Amino acid sequence: MATGGDDFSLKAILRPLMAIIVGMIMVILDSTVVNNAIPKLVEYFDTDLKTIQWTVTGYTLALSAVIPLAGWMADKFGSKQIFMITIALFTIGSVLCGIAQTPEQLIIYRIIQGLGGGMVGPIGMAMVFKLAPPERRGSIMGVLGIPLLIAPAFGPVLSGWLVDSVSWHWIFIINLPIGIIAFILGYKYLPKSDRHAAPHLDVIGMCLAPIAFSMLAYGVSEGGTSWSKASTITGLTVGGIALILFIFVELAQKQPLLELKAFKSSDFTRSIIMTWIVQLPLFGTMLIVPLYLQGVMHYTALETGWILMPYALCAGLGMPISGRLFDKIGARPLAFAGLTVITISLFILSGISVDTSLWVIILCICILGLGMGFTMMPLNTHVLNSAPRRLVNRVTPLTTAASQVVLSFAVAGLTGYLTSQITSHAESAGADANPLNAVVAGYGDTFFLSACIVAAGVALSLLLRKPKQLEEDGTVGGDNPDPAMMGH
Repeated sequence: MATGGDDFSLKAILRPLMAIIVGMIMVILDSTVVNNAIPKLVEYFDTDLKTIQWTVTGYTLALSAVIPLAGWMADKFGSKQIFMITIALFTIGSVLCGIAQTPEQLIIYRIIQGLGGGMVGPIGMAMVFKLAPPERRGSIMGVLGIPLLIAPAFGPVLSGWLVDSVSWHWIFIINLPIGIIAFILGYKYLPKSDRHAAPHLDVIGMCLAPIAFSMLAYGVSEGGTSWSKASTITGLTVGGIALILFIFVELAQKQPLLELKAFKSSDFTRSIIMTWIVQLPLFGTMLIVPLYLQGVMHYTALETGWILMPYALCAGLGMPISGRLFDKIGARPLAFAGLTVITISLFILSGISVDTSLWVIILCICILGLGMGFTMMPLNTHVLNSAPRRLVNRVTPLTTAASQVVLSFAVAGLTGYLTSQITSHAESAGADANPLNAVVAGYGDTFFLSACIVAAGVALSLLLRKPKQLEEDGTVGGDNPDPAMMGH
């Protein structure tokens, strides 16, 4: 528990803080290492990209399913207990992934990983808040933030080294010793947590949400090949019906799994749609770029990791600057500027050819990172500011889970589109043409589609305004998001 501000020192909570940091870094690293290994997984399992992308899509959908349950589980069973259980589940899932024999096994084991990893971040953040007194939380979160910013930067490099020098299996098996250390540290040093009366659990919503989002993601993935074939129509129909039922159930619940009533605020709706528009192409692009670097330019996985590092570094550079500017000028100019540079970068990438210099690609990656850094923090803050005050505590799981769903749609949709465009260009070029030209043209089309999506976001950013809080919103539930509900 937190001690008084006068008696408090970082040394007093260093050991439990280390337990939380090790657990969170393990999950964050895993979210970044797999993208760089996708080409190797396609080759090893002798399958196609559309199948292997489900190792990412299934993982993110599992994350989105359990993130809203973090607060309920922590209340019901205690934060320490759930944190350690989720670390154990994630570690077991990682080992299973490392020994997978078929792509189907790998997808299933990645889902197990996601079910464990989804709650590590929210519960870890909540425990950090409880460890430190209110007046020292900023500095403690700063300590926590340093390794959490470093992890995404070095994730692709670590992945590349393991894939090239050891084996792709080790991008998962390496979590075993890290998970054991996190579990031991948590068992020894995390304070015992009290159980509280848990709120009502929305079981129907909990069942409908995974069906809706997984089937829609499947339909979008299949639609990349053909929007009229049976599998596409089935996925979109089943997912659409489940989504409609989910919306009706959530609106009728007093304590819903996801607080959809927040969408009654037009400011909230505009800002969260803007956030999704940014996330769709960015998430998809950061999967497509490693595929291009390894499949077309023939860089190794390690070289690809170093090439991708500037993205995370530039994003980390942009975030604190945009945070300071947000307080002075608000979200609209930052979103407009950030989305504009992202659009320019993607349009440059859409003109990619077999002769395009690596330095052009690195420059585009840097611009993408800066644009993300300048856009995401202001938009995320604007989303919370524009939610009705009485719903803020329940909006954080909605936005965090929705981000994972959007990521799954981005990966499924853009990989499906990439595959179909490569096939289309190859068929139109004929048997005598250089097949590499068709592949490059397919990547160019995918970057162009991403650029068009972000360009629509540039126009929509002009509609952002300072949120108007209605009197009836009140302040019930507090002005600050519950850290137990926040994602990583």
